[in-house]
Amino acid sequence: MAAVWAAAFPVVSSLGPHRVWGASACVGYLCAAVAVLSWRSLGRAVSVWIAGIGAVLVPLVVLVLTGGAQSEVGVVERAGLLTVRQGTPYLADPQAVVEVTPYLPGMALFGLPGAVVADGWEPLRYLGDARLWCAAAFLGCLWAAGRVLGGRGTGQLVGAALIASPVVALPLAVSGVDLPLTGLLCLALALAARHRPVAAGLALALACSLKWTAWPALAVVAALLAHRAGLGAALRGTGVAVAGTVLAVLPSALLAPGPPVEQVFAFPTGRGEWETPAASPLPGRLLADLGPFGWYAAMTLLAAGGVAVAVSLWVRPPAGLVPAADRLAVGLCTAFLLAPAGRFGYLALPVLLSVWARLAEAPSRVAPARSRVVAAGSAARPVLVGGDR
Repeated sequence: MAAVWAAAFPVVSSLGPHRVWGASACVGYLCAAVAVLSWRSLGRAVSVWIAGIGAVLVPLVVLVLTGGAQSEVGVVERAGLLTVRQGTPYLADPQAVVEVTPYLPGMALFGLPGAVVADGWEPLRYLGDARLWCAAAFLGCLWAAGRVLGGRGTGQLVGAALIASPVVALPLAVSGVDLPLTGLLCLALALAARHRPVAAGLALALACSLKWTAWPALAVVAALLAHRAGLGAALRGTGVAVAGTVLAVLPSALLAPGPPVEQVFAFPTGRGEWETPAASPLPGRLLADLGPFGWYAAMTLLAAGGVAVAVSLWVRPPAGLVPAADRLAVGLCTAFLLAPAGRFGYLALPVLLSVWARLAEAPSRVAPARSRVVAAGSAARPVLVGGDR
C-alpha cells in the first residue's frame, strides 16, 4: 500500500521534490516487501531498514545536494538569517508570497545554522539545510519521550518503521518544518503523563513558539496534568508554557509588531495581502471561497469545534497518554478541516500523534503482566547449591 501511494507522486504531483521522493520511496517500499517475503527470520528487520533507506535517506540526500525542497525550507532559512541581521525573522514589506514568514519566531532557530555557514566553505553549506536540523529535533524529541516513558516506548525496530512510514518520511525529506512541532508535542504529552509539569510546560513553550497551531495542546496537557497530578500541577505546567512562549515571541513582536500579526495570523487564515498556497479543498477552504459570509461561517464553525473539544476536556479529561494524544489529534483535525486555508498534508500531524502514542504505550501495558509471570516463575524455581547455572 505504501509503495502504491508513493508511486502516485511522480504521476500526479506538480512539485518536483514530491516526485523525487515518490520515485525513491516506491522503490524502497517494493524492495522492503520483497525482503519480508524472502527472509522468514530477518525479513521484518531488513525490510524496515530498506524502507528507511529508500523513503528517507536517499531522497533527503538527493534533495539536499540538489537544493530541491518545498518553499517553506527557504522561508525558515531566511528567517534565521534575518534574525541574525535585524533581530526579527520578518520582512517589513514582503514583495511576494515566498517572502512571507507564517511562523512564530522560534522557527527561525532551525534557520540559524544556515545563517552561520552561508559564507563558508561550499560543502559545509549543505549542513545549513533547515531540514537536517528539523529532523534532528524531531528524532531527539522522540528519543527523549521514550526515555521519559521509562525506556518502554517504541523499540528500535518499531521506531524505525514509524520514521520510514510515508506519514514521516515524506515531510522529513521534502520539508520537515512541522516535525519539530510534532516531536515537542509528543515529548510534552509524555512528560505530562509521567507527572512532570514544569518539563512538560517547557516542551510546550518551545512548541508554541514555533507555530500557533500548537496552542491547542496547552488545554490538553493541562487537562492531563490535572487528572493525573492535580490542579496545582496543571497550573504550574500551563504557567511555564505561557511564560516561555511569551518570552520567545515578545522580543520580535516589540521590534516590529505589524509584520508578525499580518504574516503569522492574517496570512494563514486567508485575510492577508498575499493569498496562502495552502489551498486544499477542505471544508473550511470551500466555505471561505464563497466570499466574506463563507469565511465568517468557517471561522464560526472553527470556534465551535474548539469550544466542543474544550468542553470534552472539562467533562471527561484524558486519563493517560493515548487518550490525551487522541483528544489533541481530534482538536487539530477539527482546526485543519475547518480553517479557511489548509493542506491535506497538515492531517499527518494528528495521525502521527495518535500512532506514536499507541506505539509508545503498548509495551508498558504488557510489562506488568510479564513481570508477574517472571516473578512467579522465579519464586517457584528451586535454588541450587553453588549457584543456579
